[in-house]
This record gives sequence, C-alpha cells and structure tokens, in this order.
Amino acid sequence: MAKLSVKDLDVKGKKVFMRVDFNVPLDSELHITDDTRIRAALPTITYVLEQGGIPILASHLGRPKGTYDGTLSLKPVAERLVKLLDRKVVFADDCVGDEVKKIADNLKPGDILLLENTRFHPEEKANDPEFVKELASLADLYVNDAFGTAHRAHASVVGVAEAFENPACGLLMEQEITYLENVLTDPKRPLVAIIGGAKVSTKIGVIKNLLQNVDRLIIGGGMCYTFYRAKGYEIGTSLCEDDYISAARELLDDTKIYLPVDVVVAPEPKAGAATQTVDADKMPAGHAGVDIGERSQRDMGAEIERAQTIVWNGPLGIFEIDEFSRGTQAIAQAVVRATEKGAVSIVGGGDTIAALRTFRMVDKVSHASTGGGASLEFLEGKELPGIKILKDK
Repeated sequence: MAKLSVKDLDVKGKKVFMRVDFNVPLDSELHITDDTRIRAALPTITYVLEQGGIPILASHLGRPKGTYDGTLSLKPVAERLVKLLDRKVVFADDCVGDEVKKIADNLKPGDILLLENTRFHPEEKANDPEFVKELASLADLYVNDAFGTAHRAHASVVGVAEAFENPACGLLMEQEITYLENVLTDPKRPLVAIIGGAKVSTKIGVIKNLLQNVDRLIIGGGMCYTFYRAKGYEIGTSLCEDDYISAARELLDDTKIYLPVDVVVAPEPKAGAATQTVDADKMPAGHAGVDIGERSQRDMGAEIERAQTIVWNGPLGIFEIDEFSRGTQAIAQAVVRATEKGAVSIVGGGDTIAALRTFRMVDKVSHASTGGGASLEFLEGKELPGIKILKDK
C-alpha cells in the first residue's frame, strides 16, 4: 500500500493542511501529562518547515461533543510546541471562520499555525461539506500524519483530503503503515502475536485475522477467562463475556493459540489483596484472575525470544497495580530481549504503551504505535478511511 508521502510533494512556499494527533492527556490544571503524540508529529512538521512550507496543524482533543469546551482547548499544545520547536507558533481561537482565514492568508514560510480543536464543531464528525470547504480553503496541500484517527471518516481526516489532488501521508503515518502492513503481508518469521487486554469482544476480529498469518498467538489479560470458561474451567469472579464463549470455543481448535497455564488470583482485584498462583484449570471460586503466573511467563518468554517479528496489543494483567504487573513486565522484558537480538517488535494500544512507559521500555521496541483503535482495525484487515483516501504512489 505505497501511499504518496509528504516527501513526494513540493511544499516550498505552500500552506500544508496537516492533520495531526494532538489528543494528549491533561491534568486538572490543564497541563499536558504526556506529550508523546506531539513529539511523534515533530519530524513531519520540521520537514515541511525545512523545505520552505507552512504547516497549518489541525487536531481534535478529547470528546467535546461538538461544542466549545475550554478544558479541551489545544492552547496548552501550542505552548508545548513552542518549547519543543523553539520557535513561534500562531494559535487560532477556532478552526474555521473569517478570522482564521485572515490569519492563514497572512502566513509566510517559517510560520506555523495551530487551529483550535476541530471537534468543537459537530460538522467535524459529520464530515459536513461546507465545513470541509472552509478547512480546505486555508491551504494548498494536504498531509495526514494522524494514524490514531485514520479509522474515523471525519471532515479533517477524509473530507479535506478529498478536496486536494494529491493528499499524502506524513512521516509518522508512513512509518505506521509500513510496520503494520509488513506484519500482515511479509513478516520475518517466526511471527508471534501477543493479544491481551480486558475484552474478547474488542479483539475477536484481530485474533481471527492474525491466526491466518502468525506462527503463534499468545492470549492473556482479562480476555483469557472467557476462553477458560469456553474450556469448562472454573473462573471464579473473573471477567467473562458470556456472549463470546462460543466464539472463543471455536478459536480454541486452532493449535497456534497459547493460553496461560497458570494464573495469579486474588479475592478482589485491589492493591494489597492476598494473592496465590494456581493452575489455570484449578481457580478457586470467589477469586478473580489478576495476572499470568510464572510458568506462563517462562513459556511465553521462550516463544517471544524465538520470534523474528512480534506484534503486541494489550497488557497481560492489571499492570496499574504493582503486585499484578509482573506478568506484563516479564513479557515486556522478553519483547525487548528479542528486539535486541534483531526481531522487529510492534507494540500498540494505549494501555500497552502506558505499561511500557511505566517499565521504561517504550524506546526499546522497534515501533510503538500511536493508534490504539486504528492499529487494531488495521490488523483486523479493515480498510481505514483516513488511509484509503490518501493517493497511491
């Protein structure tokens, strides 16, 4: 899926409407607590500036429901950009309107404009044609560097791209597509997938699609208890999606699937709770599974360290609680060791990235995907509208 890149465009003297993903976490005082997504967009912004182009940055932040919400303004992002780029950033109080058009018309090479939250307008999610027209009128070229929103057919993602002859992907988008596409089409083998997290329902499509291609698929996290129930095991008070038991039972026929052989259980999933490790088929009633056991950690680690390509989405236990984080940490260490030996490791999903950050390992994998939902849909084999609309080379 070779898409036109920003590097294929002549941006000199041109205004480039750049859809970025600045959907960053803010604390109660509206300070950015993690600027990873802002930093991830810097290479494309810098490239456009170096080539004499003028970046006009558009993003959403949070879920303001189509109306202005001061707690979800992109103003703190503008301030962080100034520090990261060490240059002035013009911030517009809106993303459309006469004032914004006037600011855009007066931009010169070297200037940067950040538009206010696109989701302050209901027309953004609705991909409204008039809203699209207003956004598109600000620029000469379109670049999408927001992989995290590529699965949304919104105005700034799809509509504005359609308004330009050569909509292209940014450097981050290009990297995301390359890594994930290689998993599905031409991975170095063995290919091992690790799928964790709470629910089978959100990952069932990914599991089915990956099973066609992987050499081993490891399942962990809260979702494994639905699989245990499908095998007829006692799962105590562990999370179980009853509607997905039959689907889990069907998947268990595939010999590529590995389920944890032992689990850590607790009377309740709270810090300080007494824990014990039991065989997966001997869980005590009244207890909940909170992590994978040491035998499972060793088994999984051995599979991972033999791999040449690893794709991981979803933690293996309740990693936010220190006592229940050991399984996820052990798997992270195995992924890092495999990467150091030459394997390609692709990690996605907000919780998985947060876990890696907690363990200070996020920079030790080949690629940490910025898109949770988007990466899952991509791995499920779905066509993402924000990628589909970009021009093929």
